[in-house]
Amino acid sequence: MTDFLSNVRIRSGNQMVAEGALRAGCKFFAGYPITPASGIYKTMIDMLPGKGGVALSAPDEISALAYCVGASLRGQKAMTATSGPGWALMTETVQYALMTETPVVIAMVQRLGPSTGGATQNAQGDVLLVENCTSGGYTIPVFTPSNPVECYELTHLAFTWSELLRTPVVVMLDKEVGMTSEDVDYMRIHDLTTLSRQRIAQSGNGSNGNVDTYYFEHPEDVPSFVPVGGKIKTTVTGSAHNKAGRLQKNSPETLEVLYHLQKKIDANANQMELVKRDVEDGARTLIVSYGITARTAREAVRRIRKNAEKVSWLNVLSLFPVPENKLRNSLHGIERIVIPEENFGGQYRSVIETLFDDQDIVGVNKIGSMITPDEIIAEVV
Repeated sequence: MTDFLSNVRIRSGNQMVAEGALRAGCKFFAGYPITPASGIYKTMIDMLPGKGGVALSAPDEISALAYCVGASLRGQKAMTATSGPGWALMTETVQYALMTETPVVIAMVQRLGPSTGGATQNAQGDVLLVENCTSGGYTIPVFTPSNPVECYELTHLAFTWSELLRTPVVVMLDKEVGMTSEDVDYMRIHDLTTLSRQRIAQSGNGSNGNVDTYYFEHPEDVPSFVPVGGKIKTTVTGSAHNKAGRLQKNSPETLEVLYHLQKKIDANANQMELVKRDVEDGARTLIVSYGITARTAREAVRRIRKNAEKVSWLNVLSLFPVPENKLRNSLHGIERIVIPEENFGGQYRSVIETLFDDQDIVGVNKIGSMITPDEIIAEVV
């Protein structure tokens, strides 16, 4: 019992996001306190300096992400945290990070919107706001945990993919997941491998022997990283550019770079698919959930099965790229799909419903209070 208790601590999802970032090797954090993401801000401010990193309190959300992008361009793993109003301010810098292929992790803890909305009210209304914030419709990888252990592990994974693909990656929580404190058994956390971006050699990589900041041979390749301010000259611009980083409008090479920004994500989409499945043989109904509603769905599944009814459940941990293969592979014998979300109209449902063929698709949607197991059960039985 003593050994067990020594491995168990009371932690919130926000605290575990911060701890996952530290485990991944995050060395720079900048943030602006905003409910319900302030727990990440405080934990990083408290812990990161003791780990040899830098944690800054920024004057606003725009500056916070800009600081992180600057630190990443120097070669540091960087993260910020915000909620819906802060995300709205950050979107220009998110696009800059995407265009410049700058790794950065953004923890986005949802609350009720729009505008400043309800700071202490849970919601899942930012799914489309986060994914569709870029001009051109580029895919931003988004991971969404439903409990503190997943917060830790998915934040670590977000850093891995951000580094390997040189792209912004979002860890999207909601208020209840972020601010709820509960027992965490650290022995249940998977042993995680820390990976970092590929850095360029001292020799040239371009066809003319020079160093091209964004050189790749195939569109799905990820350019090796050249730190700004180092010994090798690098050109970084948020405008359309060629492989050398020089501003060009629509040359063939520039268009190749623009296609490449999406192709490198597409090429790794299958590897980023992450779901948890609880499939019951003979079930004709599948519940698809994410975030806090995954926990409600799990309870609904337990009650349904207790009454000798059959149901399957899929908890989506990687919202984007959409885990198409694992969704489709869960449809054997399924006639009805129930998707609970705390938002109007079913935001994620509107994205994934095109994957389904003959199934009856039903949404359970509300705002202002959490969806209950009974509300899910009513659409299943």
